Amino acid sequence: MDVPASVKKTSVAQAVQSVRKKGEDAHKTASGFLLMDSSLRPAWCNAEAIRILSYPDKLANLTHSDALLTARIQSSLVSRQGPVESPFVTEFRSGRRRYFCRPFFVDSYVEDPSRPYIAVLLERRPFGLAPLSEISRLFNLTEREREALEYLLQGLSNKAIANRMNISPNTVKAYMRTIMIKTGATSRSAMLRKIMLG
Repeated sequence: MDVPASVKKTSVAQAVQSVRKKGEDAHKTASGFLLMDSSLRPAWCNAEAIRILSYPDKLANLTHSDALLTARIQSSLVSRQGPVESPFVTEFRSGRRRYFCRPFFVDSYVEDPSRPYIAVLLERRPFGLAPLSEISRLFNLTEREREALEYLLQGLSNKAIANRMNISPNTVKAYMRTIMIKTGATSRSAMLRKIMLG
C-alpha cells in the first residue's frame, strides 16, 4: 500500500483541525482509526483516534500533534509484556473509557517491502464489561477462544469472526461451544449474560 508523501505530512494535522471544528463532544461512539509505519509513527488517522489518544489534553492547545500521537501510541497501545504475537495491547483505557485495540498488518511500502503499514482500529468497549483478560482467567479461556469471544462481543457473526481469525465457521462454532461449557451456560445468550454480568 503506497501512501503519498503529502498524506503522511498533513493528515494528522488535518484530523486535529477536523476535531477542533466539530467540537470535542461530537461522535463519542465512533471508532478511531490509525495507519502507522513500521516504526509506529502515524501516517494517517481519523478525528476520533485523535480524540481518544489525546484525552484529556485540549485539542485547541495541541501544536505538535504528530509527536503527541507517537508518544500516546507508545504509552497506551504498545504492550509492555515480553515477546508476544502482536506488539499491541488488546484493551486500553482513555480517561474512564475502555477501548479494544485491533491491529492489522497491511501491504508493504512499494519502495520498501520489508516495512509494512499497520492499521489500528480503536473501538469503545461495551459499558459494564469486565476486561477480557479477567474474563479469560476466570473461565480459563485459550488465546483463540478469547479472540473469538472478543469478536462476538463486538456483534460479529460466526462467518465474520471466521474471516477475521482466518478459520472456518465450524471452528468458530466449536470455540463458542467450548466457551459455553467453560462458563457453565446452556445457550449463547446465557453465556453472554454470564460474561457481561459476572
